[in-house]
Amino acid sequence: MSFETLGLSSPLLRALADLGYTQPTEIQQQAIPHVLEGRDVLAGAQTGTGKTAAFALPLLQRLAAGTPAQSKRPRALVLTPTRELAAQVQESVREYGKQLRIRSTTVFGGVGMMPQVEALRRGVDILVATPGRLIDHLGQGTIDLSQVEVLVLDEADRMLDMGFLPAIRRILAKLPTKRQSLLFSATFAEPIRELAQQFLNDPVEIQVETRNSTVAMIEHVVYPVESARKRDLLLHVLSEDSRRQTLVFSRTKHGADRLVRQLEAAGHRAAAIHGNKSQGARTKALGDFKSGRITTLVATDIAARGIDIDQLPTVINFDLPMVAEDYVHRIGRTGRNGSTGHAISLVSQDEAGQLRDIHRLIGREIPQQTVPGFEPAQALRLGGPLPRPAGSARPQQRRGSSGRPGGGRPGGGRPGSGGTAKPSSPSASQPRRAQGGERAR
Repeated sequence: MSFETLGLSSPLLRALADLGYTQPTEIQQQAIPHVLEGRDVLAGAQTGTGKTAAFALPLLQRLAAGTPAQSKRPRALVLTPTRELAAQVQESVREYGKQLRIRSTTVFGGVGMMPQVEALRRGVDILVATPGRLIDHLGQGTIDLSQVEVLVLDEADRMLDMGFLPAIRRILAKLPTKRQSLLFSATFAEPIRELAQQFLNDPVEIQVETRNSTVAMIEHVVYPVESARKRDLLLHVLSEDSRRQTLVFSRTKHGADRLVRQLEAAGHRAAAIHGNKSQGARTKALGDFKSGRITTLVATDIAARGIDIDQLPTVINFDLPMVAEDYVHRIGRTGRNGSTGHAISLVSQDEAGQLRDIHRLIGREIPQQTVPGFEPAQALRLGGPLPRPAGSARPQQRRGSSGRPGGGRPGGGRPGSGGTAKPSSPSASQPRRAQGGERAR
């Protein structure tokens, strides 16, 4: 299937061709026709499946056929959980709509409000915003949502995780009842379905991947290690190729800063990205990482769904996440565009419960490898056989939807996930707030 068969306009097709995109991903094939028809959509799609284009392309086509936005009154609103994801979505909107007269801007915290106020005053067709800063603008009267024709909730499960439900409800109350609404989420947990019932009207439901499946192109491995020796093992792994770009996940903001200081003291070029950093610092760190000026980026889970980096070879979990679903979102930063990725987890005995939860979620055990010189005093004890994941009688034989690396696909063009992961060489989803109180505004 090609983009031409989906009913997209010539300007959008030319923009996609200029970007080198030739084949739509599965979520794009299923969602774009329904969005073009004006239907509400409830879509389940993992990070990296091309979901941004799935809503941005038909959204641009709809707005291009209408009248320009008035001052302070956007015609479409895209809500995202993090600043990084908001910036990423707007960049995609600009690229896809470069041959259309569609104005867009972002609204998020960590930066001054006046440039945002001026942009809104001039009028924008598409507003990409985080809930907290959008509430600030509503409170100051610098925005009017009464003319919104289309609402998109991107990464809705993450927004609920971060405690944004009250803000989302306040925003929904300011929107016209007659509108098109689209909800994209990595999971269809009960809170997501409850939210969908509140603001979607007879939605088309789309699920393109096995829930919480892992990417087939990613090689997973656990390195058992004593907690006190994690830092030394991390330095050892990074020293095997100091030029390799590596994204390291820390559980806390202070832990991320401490790791960066230790890495820099050891001669590594590193930076941290988390909720306590100013937006300028976060943007610079991400830009330096993408350009190669730094080779190690240390992040907290607030960045797990907002970092889109092609050809990122390695993700290291210095700390396992407290919630198993975040493992899937973390490792989804690698193994993109058909390339092989490596997901390494440094696991001490006090994290055995978290590792067990991850095994339950993905339906298989991640292979363990001891690194010479870093062997723990005792082998990891996970406490019994692998639990069966929900809906699977034999998790050891579970298979997700396989897919081949697709050339030229927007939003990553990543193959379908869910295949069996390969061992690497040594070189229940209830809403909760992000660790450390990190909330993007």
